[in-house]
Amino acid sequence: MLGRVFKAYDVRGTYPDLLNDNMAWQIGFGCSKFLLGDAQAAGETSPMMRNIVVGRDMRLSSPSLTKALIQGINDHGGHVIDLGMIDTSMIYFAINHLDCAGGVMVTASHNPPQYNGFKVSKRQAKPVGETTGLAEVRKHAAMVDKLTLQPAGGRVEQRDLWPAYAKHVRSFLDLGSKKLKVVIDASNGMAGTMIPKVFGKNAPGGPVPGLTIIELNFDNSKGVFAHEPNPLVAANLAQLQAAVVQQKADLGVCFDGDADRCVLVDEKGQVVGCDHLTGQLAKHFLAKAPGSAVVYDLRSTKALEEDIRKAGGRPVRSRVGHVFMKAAMAEQHAVFGGELSGHFYFRDNFNADSGAIAMGIALSVIASSGQPLSKLIAPIARYAQSGEINFQIEEKDAALADLKKTFGPAGPHKGVVDELDGVTIDCFSKEGWWCNVRKSNTEPLLRLNLEARDKKILAKMLEQVAPKLGKRVEH
Repeated sequence: MLGRVFKAYDVRGTYPDLLNDNMAWQIGFGCSKFLLGDAQAAGETSPMMRNIVVGRDMRLSSPSLTKALIQGINDHGGHVIDLGMIDTSMIYFAINHLDCAGGVMVTASHNPPQYNGFKVSKRQAKPVGETTGLAEVRKHAAMVDKLTLQPAGGRVEQRDLWPAYAKHVRSFLDLGSKKLKVVIDASNGMAGTMIPKVFGKNAPGGPVPGLTIIELNFDNSKGVFAHEPNPLVAANLAQLQAAVVQQKADLGVCFDGDADRCVLVDEKGQVVGCDHLTGQLAKHFLAKAPGSAVVYDLRSTKALEEDIRKAGGRPVRSRVGHVFMKAAMAEQHAVFGGELSGHFYFRDNFNADSGAIAMGIALSVIASSGQPLSKLIAPIARYAQSGEINFQIEEKDAALADLKKTFGPAGPHKGVVDELDGVTIDCFSKEGWWCNVRKSNTEPLLRLNLEARDKKILAKMLEQVAPKLGKRVEH
């Protein structure tokens, strides 16, 4: 059963049929054995390196799963600092702030309410995925026998880190003397707790001066969602878009279930592409740290690479996913990074992602520019994009091989091919278009992102590329 809930980057499944409390205990034991062993192998001798921070989201199954997880950690010998109900990004802060061996967040992010799971991070909040420790956690969890184990007697301590966390997040926010109005859709998730404690009425020292917050879907006490807590799905933004226009707000922000991702809506109610927002925020950081690297998801607009160079930065393409983005941030000493999923990464936030900080910097950029968000974004939104389109196909490898043969250097288009993540065909300099096609890890699907200099070229190339990828899946 354990093997069914371990994914590439986390542990996730429906509760209690696929993921239950006994498994949470096993996973807690496995996490403790891996995290404490990893710290010891790295030569860490601080007593704090026996501590693991644990937090949970608002799902109805989270309290019991958290209790079992903590017991498993304690029974192995790990000590737990229990942060209570928090957003995922606070785990990354807490690991570094308290100098712990790692942390576990109990959450299923944007999945429906019947799901739950665990996100694991090690020292310095480095992500634990299948190839960076999750396979070891699974092995340790599968091998432990609760009936014969002699519990090692780790301890538990409750800690309120909200004041320290709020101070850290708000250090990225500067409205000057400007006043801004923002509509925030918490998706009935952890932003409903985080926003008031960091920016609003329950924050240390009170609300942010000059900032008016209009709340949507902040009640997270019932464990249900007014809409799916995934801001990447257009339908989930409709309520926010309408509210921004109706309230004459400067912008809108929609968070996912565990509040580590966000998507923005401009003052006209139009959705801001996360790659376009990455470009705008990159300018903010490059003005402060000229010449720095900026890491971005390789599916992002060509305009992003162009604008990073224009701003004096060094563009760095990355594979999709937080494991790869965080690794690239560290390797390149990047000041900032962003990907299409709505994750934004910050050097001064331990190279970790934060929805709260992304919102704070976006507010600061709007305030300092004196311009509406739509005007700030317009220059970088200069090319036509398909968005991500899924195609159902069994022979994924054969389709990718055909794509390279037709559009690659040996074919009439003479495109440049790279396989950093899936297959990227670049014909931008000659024909004004490029595309990336990636395989789904779990389904017979190919995912296409295509961009062109204008809508006419976009339509033409979609007609040529799409038939090679299988049957288009309509939402």
